[in-house]
Amino acid sequence: MSKQNSENRHLRTYRDKLTTIDDAVRKTIASASDVIVAQCASEPQGCMERFHIVADEVENVNVFSVLTLKPYDFYMKPEMKGRFNLCSWFHAPGSRKAIKEGAGTVTYVPNMLHRASTDRLQYKTPRVFFGTCTPPDPQGFVSLSLGITYEKDVLEAAELVVLEVNENLPRTHGDTHVHVDAVDYFVENHQEPPTLPQPELTEADKAIGRNIAELVDDGATIQLGIGNIPNAVARALTDKNDLGVHTEMFVDSMMHLYESGVITNRRKSLYKDKFICTFAMGSLEMYDWLHDNPAVYFERGAWVNDPAVIRRNSRMVSINTCLMVDFTGQVGSESIGTKQHSGTGGQTDTAVGAKEAYDGLGKNIIACHSTAKNGTVSTIVPTMPEGTAVTLHRSNLDHIVTEHGIARLRGRTVAERTRELIAVAHPDFRNELTQQAQEFGYV
Repeated sequence: MSKQNSENRHLRTYRDKLTTIDDAVRKTIASASDVIVAQCASEPQGCMERFHIVADEVENVNVFSVLTLKPYDFYMKPEMKGRFNLCSWFHAPGSRKAIKEGAGTVTYVPNMLHRASTDRLQYKTPRVFFGTCTPPDPQGFVSLSLGITYEKDVLEAAELVVLEVNENLPRTHGDTHVHVDAVDYFVENHQEPPTLPQPELTEADKAIGRNIAELVDDGATIQLGIGNIPNAVARALTDKNDLGVHTEMFVDSMMHLYESGVITNRRKSLYKDKFICTFAMGSLEMYDWLHDNPAVYFERGAWVNDPAVIRRNSRMVSINTCLMVDFTGQVGSESIGTKQHSGTGGQTDTAVGAKEAYDGLGKNIIACHSTAKNGTVSTIVPTMPEGTAVTLHRSNLDHIVTEHGIARLRGRTVAERTRELIAVAHPDFRNELTQQAQEFGYV
């Protein structure tokens, strides 16, 4: 077969499968079925904005998502109760609002990120996967572009596959490619990819960043989470040398540290010379930088976030944030009491993997501001509020960092941990915390 004929065949296949968004939604969504959508910058927003058009025809449709970016009608409108359920692996502002307003359309799915999709797939085969991709190349391959955390696993398992084609998405390297033959329907939606605003850092953020930077050695392989504190950490790492990256999320600060020579990836023990990530979200500049960039390798979350894989990195450092930590080192990062705020995400995956790094030089770091609610409550607490989910078990915790210092907890007794944590609490709460610790018999 000539090259031209091959290209024509792939193009014909693509065109034959091309339909409208409304048509794809109507043909694929069915009652009592699982619909799984791609996350974050890969979110199929054109399709999700139209899910509600079949509400009168369906019941009990479970839509699985992570950090849903928009308040879509299918879960925000009260009349969708009984029609659609948003099953969130990680809550976002929209899902939190729907819960607060009593829409009755949102539930949380307990999970570890590296097993989120595979656990669900073992329970039930999804009816349809909705994702996003680039236009096909001459060989008939599209790129899933900015994320394959669970997307590729689900795509391969689903009964039906709908991909929203967007020419503005970058083609990325790694396990991101899918042939047009593996897709049932293509729809086109050439929007600007979702971006992540760059936060304005507070003085407390910057102080936390400086404290964490003290714990990062030259040649370390790092993982950073999402939010102000990880961005502050990145800015505080500018005097480091030969850092590497093995992370679930690729963000702008990693690009900047690479361009400035701080990140080189050349001292990594696993995938030397390459960034390893499972999804990316940031600025349009970063998306342009990722396009056809062989320095960045995307792999499935089931592999990237597997603690057994993470531990193969040298000098592995996991850096994440939390809502609170108790005197014994229990970390709460996702709920306050029974109120689910976000999700477990990859925190436990990366923290456990880093602590168990093969060379004995790994460490995990959990950061938080010392107070919450405008300084009225301490995030260092004697015990968690009743019903609070423990995200990271106290036996797996190495360091807690606030703007007031570093609490080193590995190998410490409860009494030693309590003293370390009170020392990094806000000064306004230290006397009260000390009194509570004495009442507990901890010090």
